[in-house]
Amino acid sequence: MPNESTGGFMNNVDMIVIGTSLGGLQALQTILKALPAGFTTPIAAVQHRHHTSESILARHLQRSSAIPVCDAEDKAPIVSGRLYLAPADYHLMIEDGRFRLSTEGAVQYSRPSIDVLFESAADAYRERLLGIVLTGANADGAVGVKAIKARGGIVVVQKPEEAEAPEMPRAAKAAVTVDALLSLDEIGPYLVGCCHAVVR
Repeated sequence: MPNESTGGFMNNVDMIVIGTSLGGLQALQTILKALPAGFTTPIAAVQHRHHTSESILARHLQRSSAIPVCDAEDKAPIVSGRLYLAPADYHLMIEDGRFRLSTEGAVQYSRPSIDVLFESAADAYRERLLGIVLTGANADGAVGVKAIKARGGIVVVQKPEEAEAPEMPRAAKAAVTVDALLSLDEIGPYLVGCCHAVVR
């Protein structure tokens, strides 16, 4: 059974999606530091940022990561063992094993939107998806985690009391029964155990 405090929900996971906003850079760095170079499950992440933001987020995160980090490209196939970031001012979606970028209107005042990524990934991967909501100052992601749970996927939420901005994880926690409510330091090891995706 899922353990809301410490994890322990084991499953075959083919895709991980992460959503974060205020405080997200440090949160993502903490998770990435815990993932070994042989971690093969692909990750797609939305970090809210200004629409004119230069594409330097990937370079910053790469310094903390043993796996490659890059911005997602439209129609590009999803490759194992990489972290893909939603580019500034584009929604990121997943369809038929590929990424799709969109300039449709903002959702929850955000483009990229966490909900948009999570809902498309839930349709694509269903019970083989793991979604994570981290620190952030709005409710983006709450609708997305409902879609993940409705299709049998796993939802992990950062403990709101430990988040730099607790509103986003608090909203996700209120939206669904989460499978694991974890501190940042616990999320990386949880992923390694949950995904069974490390080349040894």
